Amino acid sequence: MKTAILGGGLSGLTLARLLYERGTDLVVLEAEPVYGGLCRSRTKDGFTFDTGGSHIIFSRDTEVLSFMREMIADNMQENARNTKIFYKGRYVKYPFENGLSDLPAEDRFFCISEFVKTLVAVEKGELPAPRTFRDWIYYTFGKGIAECYMVPYNEKIWKYPTDNMSLHWVDGRIPRPPVDDVIKSAIGIPTEGYTHQSVFSYPLDGGIEALVKAIAQPVEPCIRTGFRVRSIRKQGGRWLIRDGVQMIRADRIISTIPVQHLIASLDDVPEKVRKACNALTYNSLVCVNIGIHGSVPDYSWLYIPDPALGKTNRVSFPSQYSRHVAPAGCSAILAEITFQPGDPVDRMSDEELVDEVTTTLTGMGLIAPDQVVFSSVERQPFAYVVYDKQYQENIAVVRDYCRKIGIPLVGRFSQFEYLNMDGCIRSVLDFVKT
Repeated sequence: MKTAILGGGLSGLTLARLLYERGTDLVVLEAEPVYGGLCRSRTKDGFTFDTGGSHIIFSRDTEVLSFMREMIADNMQENARNTKIFYKGRYVKYPFENGLSDLPAEDRFFCISEFVKTLVAVEKGELPAPRTFRDWIYYTFGKGIAECYMVPYNEKIWKYPTDNMSLHWVDGRIPRPPVDDVIKSAIGIPTEGYTHQSVFSYPLDGGIEALVKAIAQPVEPCIRTGFRVRSIRKQGGRWLIRDGVQMIRADRIISTIPVQHLIASLDDVPEKVRKACNALTYNSLVCVNIGIHGSVPDYSWLYIPDPALGKTNRVSFPSQYSRHVAPAGCSAILAEITFQPGDPVDRMSDEELVDEVTTTLTGMGLIAPDQVVFSSVERQPFAYVVYDKQYQENIAVVRDYCRKIGIPLVGRFSQFEYLNMDGCIRSVLDFVKT
C-alpha cells in the first residue's frame, strides 16, 4: 500500500513520521520548494524570523506538549510569558480581564460594573442565550470588556463583523473568566489567565522551523518538494496525482493541504460541494519583520486593538524567545497584519508595509526609526479560518463529500478548523489511532 500525503506542513510531516514508524510506504507531496508550511523560518543578516506568524510551543495537551518538547529537547529555550495589551498608551496585562487594574479608573469601573450587571442578569435569566460571537462576548464579559477590548480586537484580527460570526467554536478556545479573578484583577490582586501559556518553549536555533525539521528528519527521503497538486483522479482502484508535469500513483491519499486546493484538483465534484467550499471564509497574513539596533521591552508579545494605531493586530519579540535569533546588540520584532484577499492591505507593497509598521512601532514608543537595521515581509495566503454563520453547514457538505470519495482530511486548513500547532498534532494523533 502506497500512501500519498498531500502537504508538507506541520500536520503532513507529523503524520508522515508516525505512519513511517508503523512501516507505511509513503510519499509527501509539498507544493513549495521548502517543506514546513506555516511553520517555516528564514534567516538573513543574522536575524531569524518565522514566516507564518509568531509561534511558541505550549499546550494543555500533555501528550502533544511532550512530543513537541522531545523534538527540540537539545535545542530549546524556556520562557516565562509576559504578554500585554497596548490600550490607551498603557501596557495592560493579558488576558484583558486579568489586567483591569491597569486601566484608567473610568474604564476599570465601566468594565467591572458591566461585568457584574451582566452576571446578575444571566443568573436571573434576563438575557437571551447568545446566537453570534458578538452576543457571546457581551453575554460572557459584559459591555465594558466587550467594547474596550474584545470586540475591537477580534474584529481587527478576523476582518469580519463579530455579529456575523458563529459562536460554536469559543467554548474551550476562549476561556470563561472565573468571577473571583475578574473582581480581584479590578482591585489590583494579581490573577493569571491562560495558565497553560505561562511558560512556553521555543527553539534556541533555527526558529520554529527547527521543530518541523526535527519531526521530518526520519522521513526526509519521502518528501517531494515543488510538487503542487493540480489533478487527482482514480483509475483502476489507484489514485493518480499530477502537478502538470509529473504523476504519482498511490493506493491511499490523506490530505493536509487547504481543502479549497483539494476540491479544485478533483474532477466531477458536485456543484453543491464546490459552492460550499468556495463559501468557506479565511484570512491571509502579512508578517513584517523588523530588526533593530538596541533592546526591546521585556514582553513576549503585545495585542493592539486600537485601529487608530495602524493595521497591526499583534507584535511579538522573537529575540525574547531565543537569544540566538538576532545579532549581538540587536533585537527582533515581528508585526502581524491579517487581511482578506483583495483588500487594501493585499495591494500594499513591501515598502509600504514596512513604513506602516515602523510608524506604528514608533507611535507606541517601542522604537526610533533610526534604530532599524533590517526589514523583510512575508505573506501567507492561508492563515486563519473564519467561522462565519454559514461555516458549519458549508464545512459539513465538504467533509461529507471527501469522506465519500475516500480522502481523509487532517490538519488546520484541510479540516478547515482554527487549530494551533498543538491542535494540528492532536488531529494527527487522533487520526493515526483510528
